[in-house]
Formats: sequence, structure tokens, C-alpha cells
Amino acid sequence: MILKINQDNPQPRLIKKAVEILMKGGIIVYPTDTIYGLGCDLYHKDAIQRIRSLRKHRKSKPLSIVCADLKDISKYAFVSNGAFRLMRQLIPGAYTFVLEATRLVPKTMLTNQKTVGIRVPGNKISCGLVLELGHPIITTSVTKPDESLYNDPEEIDKMFGASLDLVIDGGRIVPHHSSIIDFTGDQPKVLRKGKGDVSFIPEE
Repeated sequence: MILKINQDNPQPRLIKKAVEILMKGGIIVYPTDTIYGLGCDLYHKDAIQRIRSLRKHRKSKPLSIVCADLKDISKYAFVSNGAFRLMRQLIPGAYTFVLEATRLVPKTMLTNQKTVGIRVPGNKISCGLVLELGHPIITTSVTKPDESLYNDPEEIDKMFGASLDLVIDGGRIVPHHSSIIDFTGDQPKVLRKGKGDVSFIPEE
């Protein structure tokens, strides 16, 4: 099922409809500020396993979550003072922050490093979903046989078929991965250069 939601002014009733699907353990595709993401409720273990199966992820492959804001992030990850100051300048935006996870993050989505990737996208639909749900949603990029599938909800729906419970059409997105910044060490480290500017972080 494809549900078209206005990317600039998401309709509350449609956001609520999508969240109802998440609360029942459904898997959805939704827009972010970088690519279309494949997601589910953070606290539905079976849905997380379904996503890993769809993406053919090993348990060692990390998954990320979408949080509402910096205050929300601090519930699910340990944030140092230095990381807090930098992240405050970068969110919402095209960044994934790698941080040590708190006990609120289910073990089923953690790797042996006990870290979690966290995003606060600059996209009103994805942030609206998290706010309505009341806690984070899982995010991982959709499978990509070719680049065009990143920004076309109808093609994504055809690709996954009955494996999805909902595809949110939030318009076409110019596909570009987020930049990944690791905050688990003494100094921030860039793990991937993507859409978000990371020129202010010294390279090793």
C-alpha cells in the first residue's frame, strides 16, 4: 500500500495511520533527508528480524534509529559533553551519530560493540512519525538494485511487494547517504563522508 503524505506539511491523520501500522509490528518505507528508509517500531523484535531478512543483514550489521531531537537521543545513547555541543549544531540534518547504547535499546538490534547509530533527519515526515509513536523507529536504506530505486516510492513498492506493510510517498529524493560520525572515542571520527558536511572534523 502506498500512502502519499505532503512532505512540507504532513497530514496528522496520515501520520497517525502510518504509526498505527508501526505499532502493530508493520514494516514501512518512509522518506528521510537523504534516502528512503526501511523501518519499524524499535520495540517490535519480530519486525526488526524481518528487516534484517529483507536486507539480508547479518547480526553484525548495525541498524540505526531515528530520534526526535537531542533530548530524545540522550535516552538511548550516552552522550559526552563534547558530543552534545557538536551534535546540537548538526541536528536536524544528514548525519548518523555512532554512540554507546543505553539499556533502552533492545539487544536484538545491537552488535557486539553495544553501539547504536542515531539520526535526527531534516524531514518532517520521518520526524512526525517518531513524535506520534513516542519512541524511535528503525532506519536502514532500502535495497538498491540500481540508484533510481532510492527516490521512486512506486518502484520501491514493486520491488518489495507483500514484504512491506506500507510505503509512504513523500516525493522524490535526490539519493545521498548520510555522513557517519563516531563519538565513541575521545575525539569524533568520520566513518563515512556523505551528504552532511564533515570538513570541520580533522582527519586521522
